[in-house]
Amino acid sequence: MKQAFLATDRGTFREDQLPPGDAAVSASIHPAAGTPAKSGLVPVLAFSGIVVAVMQTLLVPVVADLPRLLDTTASNAAWVITASLLSSAIATPVLGRLGDLYGKRRLVLVSLGLMVVGSLISGFTSDLMLMVVGRAVQGFALGAIPLGIGLIRDELPSERHGSAMALMSSSLGVGGALAIPLAAIIAQNVDWHWLFFAAAALGAVAMAAIFAVVPESAQRSPGRFDVIGALGLALGLVALLLPVSKGADWGWASATTLGFFAAAVAIFLLWGLFELRTKDPLLNLRTASRRQILLTNLAAIAVGLAFFAVTLVLPQLLQLPKSTGYGLGMSMVTTGVCAASMGFAMMIVSPLSARLSAARGPKVALMTGLALLAVAYLAGTMLLGSVWQIVLVAVLAGSGVGVAYSAMPALILGAVDPSESGVANGLNSLMRSIGTSMSSAVVGVVLASTAQRMGNTEIPTLDGFRTAFLIAAGAALLGLALAAFLPGRPRRDTTQQSPSS
Repeated sequence: MKQAFLATDRGTFREDQLPPGDAAVSASIHPAAGTPAKSGLVPVLAFSGIVVAVMQTLLVPVVADLPRLLDTTASNAAWVITASLLSSAIATPVLGRLGDLYGKRRLVLVSLGLMVVGSLISGFTSDLMLMVVGRAVQGFALGAIPLGIGLIRDELPSERHGSAMALMSSSLGVGGALAIPLAAIIAQNVDWHWLFFAAAALGAVAMAAIFAVVPESAQRSPGRFDVIGALGLALGLVALLLPVSKGADWGWASATTLGFFAAAVAIFLLWGLFELRTKDPLLNLRTASRRQILLTNLAAIAVGLAFFAVTLVLPQLLQLPKSTGYGLGMSMVTTGVCAASMGFAMMIVSPLSARLSAARGPKVALMTGLALLAVAYLAGTMLLGSVWQIVLVAVLAGSGVGVAYSAMPALILGAVDPSESGVANGLNSLMRSIGTSMSSAVVGVVLASTAQRMGNTEIPTLDGFRTAFLIAAGAALLGLALAAFLPGRPRRDTTQQSPSS
């Protein structure tokens, strides 16, 4: 079994080989379960997850106005969203591996620090290029979520893992939904740059809380950082996600789009061969190919695709004018409040999901969440005529996502060694990001291809919204089918040795 390593002022030692006088170091790094640091660990890490979600969703209320605000075209303004999407996809596995090597708490602070820096860059500019750079730096904050889940596993007793991981895992959705109405209020009443300043302030508060409350994990993965593997993964993800995000603008059959997809296939093939042969790979592909991990990650893509559809469709449906015959003519703030219902649902179901996982296993919880998502979207094809119906769909979808997201860490961590928990959770977060990227592209194409002209603009049609919901329901059902082949229970408790390959 891999040993835990402790970093001291006299070097890095195995936990059972600490030099005399360093017992206090061990106690400070890995305090007992009842210490104040441990009691505050989960709320602080969950708050950091909510802060990351705020960063991701803070531009939702002003997306339609970005071309005017940045004095550019709609296609160029889309890079403000795409930049953070690409950087977060790269950051999650890379920061996860660095956390396994050098300390998860340290890398959580790094990821949040980058978010603060990126927020300040974007907050002080209206130049498109600088805004894209700032958003790209902000995107590295997403690595804090899987690192936080890894810290929970390392620092808390096994009986607290379920509820703590459920809360941490769902914080991204909770924070995202709750941030939308607050961002709308800011955007409507003060300069929109204050959105970034607010994100920077929240990031600084989260960093201070983590520094004061969260202990560093004693768990270390021996080896070195795989620089070539990280560069290869970054190039492959850019080649894959860039055409997914921009295919609608470039044309799905254009040489540029097809060329990027072909390049992604070639890069990932070469990268996979390298990772299988190198001594200390960024991602252990043999571990990632285990049935429990592989199927959970494939289901994560389906959940990400289904989850993001509701965030794309419902705000438009609520804000479209009543003259369309199906729009509800709501204000930006009212729309945000309605969207917040999804976040509240996720927050409420997270502890329930942990209890379900404890009683029946995380497989059952994941399947329950996916089933709820499918029901939400199928019902949503019919329940689009009033605000209460849309809120009901949002609550059902939020409940499904909350249950599914909360079950995934237990499935992942039940199949990997503790020294690989950071990168394993980073890979799972990456799969969710790929799912949301695909959802953005697919739903965007559907709504654009079914749009109708109204005055000088084209608006999505009711048939387009229903088609998007049917696609999301199909993704949830596909994820449900994949989850059915998962083992019924994790093969080992998450605090024990890793299962044999």
